[in-house]
Amino acid sequence: MTATLVFNIKTIPDTDGLRTLYDFPQNTPAEDIANIALHQQRQQNGTEFLPLHLQRICTISCALREGENFKVWSLGHASDSESTLSNAKPSEVNVIQDFFAVLKQYKPQVITWSGNAFDLPVLNYRALIHGINTTDYSALSVDHLDLTANLSLFNHAGNVPLNDLAKLCGFPGKLGVTQINTWNAYKTGDIATIRRDCEIDVANTYLLFLRFQLMRGQLSQNAFDVQLVMVRNTLVSYLQEYPDLLHWQAFLAMWN
Repeated sequence: MTATLVFNIKTIPDTDGLRTLYDFPQNTPAEDIANIALHQQRQQNGTEFLPLHLQRICTISCALREGENFKVWSLGHASDSESTLSNAKPSEVNVIQDFFAVLKQYKPQVITWSGNAFDLPVLNYRALIHGINTTDYSALSVDHLDLTANLSLFNHAGNVPLNDLAKLCGFPGKLGVTQINTWNAYKTGDIATIRRDCEIDVANTYLLFLRFQLMRGQLSQNAFDVQLVMVRNTLVSYLQEYPDLLHWQAFLAMWN
């Protein structure tokens, strides 16, 4: 059985890249560079969303089903739940390399929410900038399912937020928080909050993927129910081992 891998990235402004492109003096603080770039972007486009090549990956979280096993974890540290509790900042290169290592090891079907529009292009740009070997990247391009693109019939105007659709399907969504400010959390060193948010996203995406498979007849109702139990049991086991993983406690409490 082919493994299934859901992944999601969280990004912050690439202050090194911005320094290079806009000739900021070397002693300009990274926070000042980011503030200027975000302000200019807001003035020009009404949003602080920077171009994809100026976003640096700070977290990649994954949900992996392999056979009868399921797990959720963030890359760049110890696997599984310990990484979620840590506020250590792994290097972007290590996080990306870890992601490619997962692809190489499991050769999975890759599932994303808006991955064609955001996650995959950002990975491409960052790998190119860092000169990272992506020999195994073909596994991603050949067997990738972007749920948003498929559900909207590849009509960008038909895209909907992950949080909304997850809740409409009876899943927890983002636990009452529409979106954390990743840059603010990163500046204050609250990396654990970023990872928790990212892990909640991949859990919701995996549950929506199961519903998608049920909708198109790839899963029977019984098989769908079995998969939901697997996810629940995994999250319960995380809490038993790491009681401080309050995001999973809240996730389970809100799961209808």
